[in-house]
Amino acid sequence: MSLLHTEIADGVATVTLSDPDRRNALTLPMVVEITERFDELEAQASVAAIIITGAAPAFCAGADLSHLTHASGGDAETGLRAIYEGFLRIGRSPLPTIAAVNGAAVGAGMNLALVCDVRLAATSARFDTRFLNLGLHPGGGHTWMAHRIAGPQTVAATVLFGEILNGAEAERVGLVWKCLPDDELLDYARLMAGRAASVPGELLRRTKATLADVPTITDHPAAVDRELVPQVWSLEQPTFQTRVAALQAKISSN
Repeated sequence: MSLLHTEIADGVATVTLSDPDRRNALTLPMVVEITERFDELEAQASVAAIIITGAAPAFCAGADLSHLTHASGGDAETGLRAIYEGFLRIGRSPLPTIAAVNGAAVGAGMNLALVCDVRLAATSARFDTRFLNLGLHPGGGHTWMAHRIAGPQTVAATVLFGEILNGAEAERVGLVWKCLPDDELLDYARLMAGRAASVPGELLRRTKATLADVPTITDHPAAVDRELVPQVWSLEQPTFQTRVAALQAKISSN
């Protein structure tokens, strides 16, 4: 039985982690499915954006640590990297990604949300690092991602002091873009993803690649240079020319 459920509509793929008995924990079989599913979705010209969510009641309860030894033959580093691939593969996607966090996001499950371009949270969402409570050092780039997204105080509060954030608190500290009522979460995620899907696919991918380079850009002139080549490319595309012509025709008619 598949551990993922996928729906595609209007250019948006909704991928649901579907192992509720384990609260959608990252197991090796699930990691394999995530990798294969993203390969498939990214190869489809009809898919422009991806939403990740979990089968109720959890988003993702983190890594199933019992699978580490099976992955590694006793080599902890190899085993950890095998589990990390479940969220790292999502983070490498050239398509825009939204995490629709509908319940508990724990440890590596929180990492799965952090690698996405945008996070939306249901009111019932819970963001729980839990690493230190298990006697485990944070992993998978957790501290770097959380620091980059929400700042040093949020990382300290959640990692060192064990603060657990609900959806509204996560929005307040900037960990998520928006907190929504539980029954509105997926509809809003699809609305956002649909806007991305309305953009030409190659333009969307090139723009996401630019955003990925932003942290390495040191000053405004370098940013101008980084954007110049893809912007010139976009000027030459039929979509831009058609839309500008339509806008000019509308202005002339008024």
